[in-house]
Amino acid sequence: MWEDPGVRSVRAVRGALLVAGTTSDAGKSVVTAGICRWLARQGVRVAPFKAQNMSLNSYVTTDGAEIGRAQAMQAQAAGIEPDADMNPVLLKPGSDRRSQVVLLGRPVADVDAMEYGRVRDMLRATALRSLDRLRSRYDVVICEGAGSPAEINLRRGDLANMGLARAAGLPVVVVGDIDRGGVFAAFYGTVGLLEAADQALVAGFVVNKFRGAPELLRPGLDQLRGLTGREVYGVLPWADGLWLDVEDSLALDARPAATREPYGRQTLRVAVVRLPRMSNFTDVDALAAEPGVVVRFVTAAADLDDADLVVLPGSRATVDDLAWLRRTGLAAALPARKGPILGVCGGFQMLGREIVDEVESGAGRVDGLGLLPARFAFAADKVLGRPSGHAYGESVSAYEIHHGVATVDGGEPFLDGCRVANVWGTTWHGALENDGFRRAFLADVAREAGRDFTPAPGTDFARLREERLDALGDLVERHLDTDALLRLIEHGPPELPFLPPGAPDPVP
Repeated sequence: MWEDPGVRSVRAVRGALLVAGTTSDAGKSVVTAGICRWLARQGVRVAPFKAQNMSLNSYVTTDGAEIGRAQAMQAQAAGIEPDADMNPVLLKPGSDRRSQVVLLGRPVADVDAMEYGRVRDMLRATALRSLDRLRSRYDVVICEGAGSPAEINLRRGDLANMGLARAAGLPVVVVGDIDRGGVFAAFYGTVGLLEAADQALVAGFVVNKFRGAPELLRPGLDQLRGLTGREVYGVLPWADGLWLDVEDSLALDARPAATREPYGRQTLRVAVVRLPRMSNFTDVDALAAEPGVVVRFVTAAADLDDADLVVLPGSRATVDDLAWLRRTGLAAALPARKGPILGVCGGFQMLGREIVDEVESGAGRVDGLGLLPARFAFAADKVLGRPSGHAYGESVSAYEIHHGVATVDGGEPFLDGCRVANVWGTTWHGALENDGFRRAFLADVAREAGRDFTPAPGTDFARLREERLDALGDLVERHLDTDALLRLIEHGPPELPFLPPGAPDPVP
């Protein structure tokens, strides 16, 4: 965990703040992490919190609780161990209409929208108790909202945005992604759609991902202040290379596309199959951090042609995603290409001979792709753990999150799974974050693929993650009005005007 013996101390500060956003992927997670890192460097005991998270990227705490991966990253930014109170309600969609509810780190039900409404009050009460516990243990809690606070069709049951802010008396800062365009309309519209009691808690705005001339932006910021009566707490510039444990696949759309031009023999090309219900795709972040490794997410069989390694990632809907592989032709392309394949968790299950699932899909017995000698039976209880072991002579620490229990009857041992020729399978997430193991595995992949690639010996993924968190803290310190944020945390929002619905008076 992060620690700094030369930490500077600010005046004693206690309180909380909610970081909301105009949209999903506006930057709430990274701004929350940046504020946590900045406060921790000042000697403030700070913790992150997200009352309800809808994400297929999750993490297992040391005591076996499943929480959103983003909250684990934010806890690292704060220099503390993650725990279930930091994300008391985690929703994991298995289809467009049903989600698994993970409550305080344990799965409790699969519900649709109507069923969710019947347990909503219980979830809200649980979330508020978690927030109270965090506030009793830490000086400051930085809360992250979900989606947008202006989803007026969902306001009645909201427990992550203004519903949380109202219940806990939290000041709110709204983050907007200017790179998408329309950020001023999004800021104004977000406030304008809220009822008066909600508006009273929205203190102001943070502009995210700005690239351009500040003098061209300033008139818009001044007009926004005049129209809303609310402050702009800063403008965060665009920063490359800050991919940190993202919450959902929306963030993948913003990544620069990997070029399809020839890479040269010293470049290793990794194709990650972008399954419809792909989960824990953060497993490949460590691959993307390796010099000379190019990672791209693909959805078509032709995209596998020039790949040295294909990764089948985890899935929240293994049987349905296996059917999607067959519909798209990817299922036929995988064994036909003869190159290295790595299956992780759900991907491992798809590569096996058979899946028996009466739990997740209710499909019963389904044939796998037959590339690995493993059979999987889905159990009602989810396996949650932090396993460790060895492979390629290297120590490996990981985490596991799965209903499918493997029976392996052949092949070479590989972590908790197996290997046959150039196909590997494991249920362990995060294994590739172990530097020695990752380099040895990639060297083996390169040999199998006939690629003249040697992994760089100095890549330290844990250090790289810390450097990225420090970069977020630096952005907050340099570009946000941190004194004003501290006042909000301690004293709440100032008295603010009500913004009536409808168009504002024209600006001359």
